[in-house]
Amino acid sequence: MPKSQTFRPIDLARRHGLSAQAIRNYENDGVIPPARRTASGYRAYGERHVAAVDAFLALVAAYGHGPAAVIMRAVLRGDPEPAFAAIDAGHAVLSRDREALAAVEATAGLLTTPARAARPLPVGALAHRLGVTPATLRKWEQAGILAPSRDRVSRQRLYSPDDVRDADLAHLLRRGGHSLAHIATVLRQVRAAGGPEPLAASVGEWRARLTARGRAMLTAAARLAELLDRAPG
Repeated sequence: MPKSQTFRPIDLARRHGLSAQAIRNYENDGVIPPARRTASGYRAYGERHVAAVDAFLALVAAYGHGPAAVIMRAVLRGDPEPAFAAIDAGHAVLSRDREALAAVEATAGLLTTPARAARPLPVGALAHRLGVTPATLRKWEQAGILAPSRDRVSRQRLYSPDDVRDADLAHLLRRGGHSLAHIATVLRQVRAAGGPEPLAASVGEWRARLTARGRAMLTAAARLAELLDRAPG
């Protein structure tokens, strides 16, 4: 596009299959620079606006709408440090999710390995082990993920070694973004089939999502760098 060319809201919108109102909303939200106004009052955008829309949408795909808005507003006001902090936080989450995925893959073989004899854990001890609340474990029970026994006298929930193993896996899968219903289905299928095939499919989908997010971050970084290169002055 020639550097001297100006663009209407609809011109920027069509590049991404958006509406002209969406572009105006981006301007009002401060995630793209303010438009120049023509003598008749119409918005006139330039090449930097094109780069800003490209960067914002790439950041949304990589980090989500909220962090993308934080990044863009910081960059546009000439204060990139909050933007870099938000980007660092997104990469840290991706790194933790990759670690969780690796842990799930390492745990997969345990699903068909008989659990070693051990004393059952009460709900508080298992919650502490996982770093969750007892209410979370009860919610997993309601979803069909866990099925603890009850102490005959106190009626307290008791989690067997197999329950603890399933809770470990459920916790890791939750970190991977899976719903409780999906986790319950995976565990039921694994138990019924006697093998880890359903888990392998779930892990494969999770890995694909992490890969897609990583690639989106690379694209976002390139688009943001292009925008920074067009910064005034």
